[in-house]
Amino acid sequence: MKHLLRVFYLIHAVVALLFLCAALLLMATAVHTGWAALGEGLDRAAALGVIEAMGILTAAVVSLQIAQTITEEEVMREAHVGGPTRLRRFLSRFLVVVVIAIAIEALVGVFKAMHDSPQNLPYAASVLLAAAALLAGWGVFIKLNRAAEELEPEAMEKAKIEDEKIENAA
Repeated sequence: MKHLLRVFYLIHAVVALLFLCAALLLMATAVHTGWAALGEGLDRAAALGVIEAMGILTAAVVSLQIAQTITEEEVMREAHVGGPTRLRRFLSRFLVVVVIAIAIEALVGVFKAMHDSPQNLPYAASVLLAAAALLAGWGVFIKLNRAAEELEPEAMEKAKIEDEKIENAA
C-alpha cells in the first residue's frame, strides 16, 4: 500500500509541475501581449491590449495557485483531504482563486465589450453573476460545514501544526 501512495504522490507532483509550467507560459504570453500593445502607442487599442494581458495573467495566477495547493495539500502534507476541516480548507483555497479569477476575467470582458461590442455586455455581466453565485454557494458551504467541523476540533489544531511545518520547510 505504501508503494501505491508513493505513486499518487508522484502523480500529484507531476500535475503540480504541469500547472506551474502552464503558469510560466501564460505569464510569458501576458508580458508579450502587454508589451506588444504598448509598442503600438498609448491609445485605446493599447489599453485593451493591456486589459487582455491582465486576463491572461489572471489565468496564470489560477494555474500557479492550483500548483501550490496541490503541492502543499497532496504532496507535502502527511494527511490528505478527508475530514470536514481538511475539505473546507482545501476547497476554500481553491475557490478563492477561482472566484477572483472569474471576477477579474469578467471585468476584462466588460471593459472589452463596452469598447468593442456593447451587444456582448450581457454575456460579460452574466459571468460576473456566476462569480457572485459561486461566492454565495461557497459561503453556504462554509456555514453548513461549520457544524460538522465542530465534531472534530482536534483536526483544526492538527491542520495548524501542519501549516507551521510547511511554512518552516519553505
